[in-house]
Amino acid sequence: MRLALSVLLIGSVLVAPLRAQERPRPADSVPASAKPPAGMCRIWLPNVPANKQAAPTDCPTAVRNRPANARVIFGDPLPKGAKVGVPATLGPLPLVPADSKKKKTPPPKTPPPPPSQR
Repeated sequence: MRLALSVLLIGSVLVAPLRAQERPRPADSVPASAKPPAGMCRIWLPNVPANKQAAPTDCPTAVRNRPANARVIFGDPLPKGAKVGVPATLGPLPLVPADSKKKKTPPPKTPPPPPSQR
């Protein structure tokens, strides 16, 4: 019995320093709901709640504006042929406004003001 207890004690003493060397998980890890969309980045400040963090932006701007105590969270890479900020489901925007079929009448012209007399 003494042998078993001494082996257990020695084992726990040897294992404790090894457990201390494990890489700790950061306390301010980014939740999945706060990760930026594909092709975008987000500046992540430590000890700030997820709902108070900066909005996603393009990656060069995020890297350029990152404060010293923050890190940049990168979104997933864009699929080939996709552009940043344009959802794939939206498609191209029309060049002509939708109400262009209605004929618009110009506003009535007003005569110029009379010249002032001295």
